[in-house]
Amino acid sequence: MSMLALLPRIRVVLVATSQPGNIGSAARAMKVMGLQRLALVAPRAFPHPEATALAAGSDDLLARAQVLPDLETAIADCHFVLGASARRRGVSLPELSPRQAAQALLPAAGQGEVALVFGAERTGLSNEELQRCHACVRIATDPDYSSLNLAQAVQVLAYELRLAAEGGAGAEAADADASPRERPASSAEMERFFRHLDQALRAIDFHKGKDGVTITHRLRRLFLRAAMSEREVAILHGVLSDAERMAALASAVGESPGPDDRPVST
Repeated sequence: MSMLALLPRIRVVLVATSQPGNIGSAARAMKVMGLQRLALVAPRAFPHPEATALAAGSDDLLARAQVLPDLETAIADCHFVLGASARRRGVSLPELSPRQAAQALLPAAGQGEVALVFGAERTGLSNEELQRCHACVRIATDPDYSSLNLAQAVQVLAYELRLAAEGGAGAEAADADASPRERPASSAEMERFFRHLDQALRAIDFHKGKDGVTITHRLRRLFLRAAMSEREVAILHGVLSDAERMAALASAVGESPGPDDRPVST
């Protein structure tokens, strides 16, 4: 498969964009590099004349843009998601340069739905939103003035994707899409798994009275790194269901925790 043919598969998601002109400018930045799929999460104003004016000929992208209520919905069918972040936050994620991000996204697009997510102009992506991403992308800037316009950030990433596609980066991984393989788990499937995991850990009293937030975040990162298939997630659901069943049976007969049931260090 041609790497250039993968560009239209990549979804650009803009979250809570406050300035409609930035939506139009981002659409223009996308189209000139061959990206065609735009999703808007809770934009302040769209459609809007300013978005149309600054789209400058990329009105077709605006016409096809999906408007969605939240990020979870926007990436539900994606198996690989990268979030663009202007600054380091309290979320420990693998950090990629724009070039590394492009080289990761293209072969992933050959396996299924992928997304590149940008946050609101003033605040960027929240910690909760970044938790839904497999890695974050940071554009190197001068530390004395690191402010980058949303549409400029989209342009930088779109250019790197175009450059990688024309250079054939990751072509072997994309060609492997022609051979039989298990479907990667989607974001929605992973979120269902994380909810089940949390439910099962509480059923077996894994956290021993603690809130378990740190452990939960670490487990999210571990399983997202694993890039599991739909079948693998189904297997883990079965494991969790059995753990819940055994916990319920133990509770019914009044068994107490064993001597080795100690709290796990976070």
